[in-house]
Amino acid sequence: MSESFEIKNKVAQSGLVNFDLSSLIPKGERKGIDLKDFLWEGMILKEKDFREKVAAVLPEDYSGSYVHIYNSADAIVPLWAYFLLTAKLTGHAKKMVFGSLKDLEIILMHEALQTYDFSELEGKRVLVKGCSDESIPENAYVELVEKLKPIVKSLMFGEACSNVPVFKN
Repeated sequence: MSESFEIKNKVAQSGLVNFDLSSLIPKGERKGIDLKDFLWEGMILKEKDFREKVAAVLPEDYSGSYVHIYNSADAIVPLWAYFLLTAKLTGHAKKMVFGSLKDLEIILMHEALQTYDFSELEGKRVLVKGCSDESIPENAYVELVEKLKPIVKSLMFGEACSNVPVFKN
């Protein structure tokens, strides 16, 4: 029995466009600055000591990095303290935010989604990749659906072999 079998890639023929949200994650080192390290005994902000510690910060150490400034101490820090530290690093760090590393990632993905050109997906059947080696904030998926719903023909989540239909236009 000599039958000729042709293997067909049904996924490729389906016109399905795979979209990997992790491709939007900005590349670069993430660094955190804990204001506790700038406080006297980790608890009290003394302006003179604080200014000296900020002056000792080497802006080059943060060049090209994404920086999150946070305060792990149970101390009240006046807003001007954030101004001083931010002013010191402005022009060196790619981006600075107040908050945790998670907050930084949410903001970075928000900016990436706001500036990405989704026109290539207009009228297409889109499958958003479900598994990634990168950690992607949940909010990025929410924003992605907001961006795609008005322009794509259909949206699915997961992998080509097992996906969850989200909507069809």
